[in-house]
Amino acid sequence: PDHADMRYKCRTYARLLQFIKSLDKSCMIPLRKAYCHSLNLLIRREAREYSNELRNSSKASKSSTPSFEGPAGANQPAGIADSPAEAYSKMITAFIPLLVDESLFLAHFMCFEVPTSDGSDSDEDSTPKTSGSSGSSAKPSNNSSADLGVLNECLQEMLDGIQEDFYAIVDWAFKLDPLSCIPMHGITDRYIAGQKTEVAGYVSVLLDDLESRITILFSRFVDDACFQVEKYERNVKQVGVVPYIPRFSQLAARMEQYITGSRDLVDQAYTKIVTIMFVTLEKIAQVEPKYADIVLLENYAAFQHSLYDLANVVPTLAKYYHQASEAYEQACSRHINLVIYIHFEKLFQFARKIEEQMYNMSPEEIAFQVGMSKVDFRKMLKSSLTGV
Repeated sequence: PDHADMRYKCRTYARLLQFIKSLDKSCMIPLRKAYCHSLNLLIRREAREYSNELRNSSKASKSSTPSFEGPAGANQPAGIADSPAEAYSKMITAFIPLLVDESLFLAHFMCFEVPTSDGSDSDEDSTPKTSGSSGSSAKPSNNSSADLGVLNECLQEMLDGIQEDFYAIVDWAFKLDPLSCIPMHGITDRYIAGQKTEVAGYVSVLLDDLESRITILFSRFVDDACFQVEKYERNVKQVGVVPYIPRFSQLAARMEQYITGSRDLVDQAYTKIVTIMFVTLEKIAQVEPKYADIVLLENYAAFQHSLYDLANVVPTLAKYYHQASEAYEQACSRHINLVIYIHFEKLFQFARKIEEQMYNMSPEEIAFQVGMSKVDFRKMLKSSLTGV
């Protein structure tokens, strides 16, 4: 949507509104209310139509996100070219700048006492700059604090309800592909970081709410993944590599493809999922204590093998790769010691008893004489080692 022509026509009445305000400020209240209500209806209609158009024209199909459940060959990841996050990107790219422009135009056109922008083009000569962090509107001059509160109320009235169309896109994208939350979070984060010092307060609130909603939805996906991993503890049927380890490598590879900015969201997911994976693996290994170390070394080796490439470029995964390596070495050491003990158990028992005899018997008790024959020597050993 492009409102430049509409704003140009509105500017025809700007001087008239200034005269009205100078004569009677109270006359501005119904004018502002009518303007905000009309613009709200227009923007919401445009947002709803554009949102529906994006969803209907999207080529994205139902999620092919790797899952920790189902047959081993299922849930193969598809490409991300048709990710539903593309629709969200178009929605936010089209409407956030529009909402900012309309917020700034409202501040000037309806004669709020806010500073005007410097060095702006002809379409923005009547547009004030805003400053401050999220949740604050245009920075007021010393005598404009009263106007600031009224301006924020008008901004909320003008833009109220449009968030529902953004939420609809986010929810739709999540249902099709939960991993689309990763690029959507990155896009939203870039808009927050890039426009925080100049965007109108209500738009900042909208962006923050979108980021929170995306984070909550993605956390729901991560929690579900952790629940699927924990279910393996209650359904152990065979010894070997548990299926969730190779499936996690598929999931991690797919998640890395989606990252477009900050990776905090993904790293937090890795931390939570892998921690649950390792804890569950330790519990699975204890189901058959006799084979515990074999289960651990097989699975930790599989974890290292499947994530070797990613661990070289992802610090968070590298940390867990080294943790798996240490656990693998410990399991190997315990298993080797167990094998050695099983095969040489009698020898170890004999050596231990010899040592006990050496501590318990003094040299004088051993009937040894210089020049003893082999037969006498064997008899002496036999009598000395009786019971060993």
